[in-house]
Amino acid sequence: MVDDTRCDVVILGAGMAGLTLARHLLLDTDRTVLLLERRDEVPPPGQKVGEATVQVSGYYLSKVLDLEEHLFRDHFMKYNLRFYWKPETGAGAAATGSAIEEYSQAYIRSFSNIPSFQLDRNRLEAELLRLVRLDPRLTYRASVSRLEVEISPSGEDHTVRFEHDGEPRTVRAGWVVDATGRNRVLARRRGLERPSPIRHGASFAWVEGLVDIERLTGRTRRERRLAPERSVVGHLPVWLATNHFMGDGFWLWVIPLPGKTSLGVVYDAEVFPRERVARPEGLIEWICEEFPLFARDLPQRRILHHGGFRSFAYDTGQAISPERWAVTGEAGRFSDPLYSPGGDLIAFHNTLIVDAVRSATSDELAEKARRYEALLRALYEAYVPSYSVGYGALEDPEIFGLKYAWELSIYFAFYVFPFVNDLFTDRRFSAAFGTLFSRLGPINSGLQRFLAAFSRWKRATGAPRAARPTFFDFTEVATLAAAEKTFYRVGVDALEARTVLAAQLEGLEELARFVVAHAASVVLGDSRVRTCRRFVEGIDLRALAFDPDDFARRWAASGPDGELYEWSLDPTVFDRFRAVFPSRAPGAGRETMEPVPQEVPS
Repeated sequence: MVDDTRCDVVILGAGMAGLTLARHLLLDTDRTVLLLERRDEVPPPGQKVGEATVQVSGYYLSKVLDLEEHLFRDHFMKYNLRFYWKPETGAGAAATGSAIEEYSQAYIRSFSNIPSFQLDRNRLEAELLRLVRLDPRLTYRASVSRLEVEISPSGEDHTVRFEHDGEPRTVRAGWVVDATGRNRVLARRRGLERPSPIRHGASFAWVEGLVDIERLTGRTRRERRLAPERSVVGHLPVWLATNHFMGDGFWLWVIPLPGKTSLGVVYDAEVFPRERVARPEGLIEWICEEFPLFARDLPQRRILHHGGFRSFAYDTGQAISPERWAVTGEAGRFSDPLYSPGGDLIAFHNTLIVDAVRSATSDELAEKARRYEALLRALYEAYVPSYSVGYGALEDPEIFGLKYAWELSIYFAFYVFPFVNDLFTDRRFSAAFGTLFSRLGPINSGLQRFLAAFSRWKRATGAPRAARPTFFDFTEVATLAAAEKTFYRVGVDALEARTVLAAQLEGLEELARFVVAHAASVVLGDSRVRTCRRFVEGIDLRALAFDPDDFARRWAASGPDGELYEWSLDPTVFDRFRAVFPSRAPGAGRETMEPVPQEVPS
């Protein structure tokens, strides 16, 4: 920076959010940037949590920020998200959960066409800092103290004061962006902090070496290679995935990094014994007790680092302002680690901030700030029901399969597809997107409550799961497979994108109806419920409620021999999760029990 007293953009904080924003500004604008960091060392000596990316954040880092070579060279390519459930316990149960082959699994078998990565955050931030410091338009100051920010509402430059090397400094800046993480400098000083309905905590640790879950078995090496489930799960290395082990109100992550493995439990604070996992030794002990297969491995490993959060979710009253300030990363909003949305939120915020900074006039900026504020809030709030309500549906593979197929279909179509087409900054696209996306909000909230209630019903009634492990590829749900195909619709304009999303919305509304119809068929013990046209078309997506008595009344009124409903997806795709599926053959007067075929040969 030529002038040490004035710059175009001051970024507060040199963590992942601040460094990626600096990189983005230097690549795509001609602006000068001052990057301020209170820490002496970036990255810090301790290991940083938040390693997993998904399609939006993977695309943002690799393509938008041009980090593809670094990511493939120094980090692991991620093999999607995979989920595991330990076997049922109870009378007559032989399985103990001490071997991976006893666990039910859900996954996407193929790599995504949009790569994502398992990030060593320390390595990534070191590379980002190296790259941005190569550009003469950036000035970097570490060990900053006594930071003060005066936001000018008049259109004049803002004033940023700080102390560096024992000397007071004053800088005038056109823009100020807060990327200070949980310090949340602007949110605190401007009264923008907002609570979140998500009440979850986390405890995590890193252990030395690779924890390969496929080795947590009593099988020989040859038996592992020739295991019958290979016919459905394939041969790719499962350890490359973000592996989730699911339970009642909690889940455990297992993430590979070069030379180490990240382990962490995220839990609903109202039902989980937080003190059990507050210390690293307690965390490892709990993991081995809850999921006994890890007792084969973890007790012998050295713990490298440990951390945790009592609570991590929060909101902000505003994220971007026509007064030329903004927040990004954890300085603004954070929801939950499940599905790894943190990097996506950074990508969305940074993309819109950079475009706002490029505004040529105050009127153009005002219009963008209004539109982008609404968009960022909508994208964030759509996550919230999945976490604040949805943790009640984690422990059951059938219900979680319904939940995740729904959520991932939305994500692929309404998050990834517009992002890879640069549509979120297209004014012509905004109105159409808002109209279509807003239709999903009430359905999503209702469906999350519905699935949580379905899970409670299954627990209360003791509804049995399949006796053997189940294996489920989420893309067997045709709605999700269709949403994934939008990744190949690139270079579309706003009008074409609207047509694509309208078709996706139609498929999502059908999927929501299917979720309800399938649950009703389970409750009523009759597979014909979900293919009865009158029953299915009577489902009101605006008023979803899990009500077994209402299911029974509507089924009795619909008539079991009525006209069939033709789904565009396979209505039997979730039958594998049940030991038997009650049904009645057409015209039969008594219930028969149909065994559910297993897809894995014995």
